[in-house]
Amino acid sequence: MPGVGITVMTQRSYRGLLWTLAVVGLVLDLGSKYAVFRWLYTPSHEGRFEVVPGAFRLIAQFTDTPPAAEGWRAPFQAWNGPVLPRVNHGALFGLGNDHTALANGFFAAVSVTAALAILVWSTRRSATQDRWLCAALGLILAGTLGNLFDRVVFGGVRDFLYFYWIEWPVFNVADCCLVCGAGLLLLQAFLAPAAEKDKASEPTAALAEAK
Repeated sequence: MPGVGITVMTQRSYRGLLWTLAVVGLVLDLGSKYAVFRWLYTPSHEGRFEVVPGAFRLIAQFTDTPPAAEGWRAPFQAWNGPVLPRVNHGALFGLGNDHTALANGFFAAVSVTAALAILVWSTRRSATQDRWLCAALGLILAGTLGNLFDRVVFGGVRDFLYFYWIEWPVFNVADCCLVCGAGLLLLQAFLAPAAEKDKASEPTAALAEAK
């Protein structure tokens, strides 16, 4: 059509953002767990450090059991300290914590499934072109892999962040990544339809201006 120019633009991929957040989040989670549990180790079974007196502390709880894993898990257990940490076998708020091995196996399987789903999702061009979706998936993947590592190596998740001012359940950096990622995913779900509607109206507006 005379007078109308058509510009084909290559859509930007945010796959790098997804993997950057996943790697950084995983390193921060595992690094903070090992650092805090080694720093606060005590034979009295519970080490504490007040961050905000009366509101927030770091807490590391331990068992009487020395590391006993064999194979590749052995050094990862040993790095945590001379005895095994007390772990959360279930999920947030202690969900499933009464059934230790069963709960840990179930949530480990859920983590593997979620990680595989995100890996598959990250190969879709439409997904990698959405900045907020990639950010959400990267955070969720980081949290998923961080807690999955603990479930495989320690038989449960190491928690150490405790907002006791409101008696919030003890959690960790991986949980923060999961919550933030889920929040972004929810926000993206609400914003995406509006963005698609605006994008769909752009060609019509360009044609109208060209007439």
